Amino acid sequence: MPDHRNTPIRILIVDDHPVVLAGLTSMLGTQAGIEVSGSASSGEEALEILRDKPTDLLLLDLRMPGMSGIDTLHALKRIKSSVRVIILTSFETDEDIYRAVQAGAQGYLLKDAPQSDMLDAIRAVHAGKRYFPRHIAARLAERMMRSNLTARELEVLNMLARGLTNKQIGSALAISDNTVRNHVNSIIEKLEVSDRTEAATTAIHRGLIEVNG
Repeated sequence: MPDHRNTPIRILIVDDHPVVLAGLTSMLGTQAGIEVSGSASSGEEALEILRDKPTDLLLLDLRMPGMSGIDTLHALKRIKSSVRVIILTSFETDEDIYRAVQAGAQGYLLKDAPQSDMLDAIRAVHAGKRYFPRHIAARLAERMMRSNLTARELEVLNMLARGLTNKQIGSALAISDNTVRNHVNSIIEKLEVSDRTEAATTAIHRGLIEVNG
């Protein structure tokens, strides 16, 4: 069997900021076991390069003019590309992280991450693993949990947090008490809590809902 340990990881850097491209190319170019095979300033350019140049891994900016990082991930899926992708961005909203992972990213790093984290991420993702710093992983988990609650369950949860009874919630939403009870039981199960009070407290603490006043 061939020994892949001596084969460099071929990386394509995709970012619309020339200073970022130059900095990453310079930093990664000095690392053992890594080869910067090219750089692109847009998603469109990256796809063109991938057609002609064997690449193992993309370091992909999230927000670029024209084809965004998310658009590029979807395009890679459409062409069934085997290249693995780490998002490298300045943005870390729950929605950015969630959409990137849903679109197929195997890693997510902020541009101010330490060099050691970037190298760890590159090696882990190239080895077939995923790489998310702890705080990014926590935000992703919370966003995934929120996506598991239906729109109706979020409505019920908001009313629970305001102290409404099942009867009051049913009246407000024009549904039966029994239907409200089913929603409440589903919420408790999905949030892995013991009762409605804990469900409301947990939801507020995790930012799943906001209670004003």
